Amino acid sequence: MEDRRSTSGYCFSLVEDGPLISWKSRRQQIVALSTCEAEYIALTAAVQEVMYLSHLVKSIGVTYDQLPIIYEDNQGTIILANNPTKHQRSKHIDVRYHFIRSEVNKGFELKYCPTEEMLADIMTKPATKQQLNKFKTLLFGR
Repeated sequence: MEDRRSTSGYCFSLVEDGPLISWKSRRQQIVALSTCEAEYIALTAAVQEVMYLSHLVKSIGVTYDQLPIIYEDNQGTIILANNPTKHQRSKHIDVRYHFIRSEVNKGFELKYCPTEEMLADIMTKPATKQQLNKFKTLLFGR
């Protein structure tokens, strides 16, 4: 029986278009009431991973000038993450997911990416042969 829970997925590389160093795909623990909420929950997991990877990189003595970038394909989620005020449509979202609002522009940069360019979607949706061919270098390296 379908439980209606969404699947969260993310993937990270150290450099733009570089091979992946971290990735995850997992069913969400709650049933989201909207696509925006499901994406917001997934973004929360991605932010936690960015924070961990940033600390890991710093602990081995690597410095970088640019904030880590997280790409998101849901514009409503980007608006929700960037706006610290409560909205009527988002007040039901558990407070534990709202910590990302304090991290936006402090510990990472959030940018829009069209769905057809979103690499992480191949971990959460059925992928076509064309999509796999398009992203195989990013997935497996050169």
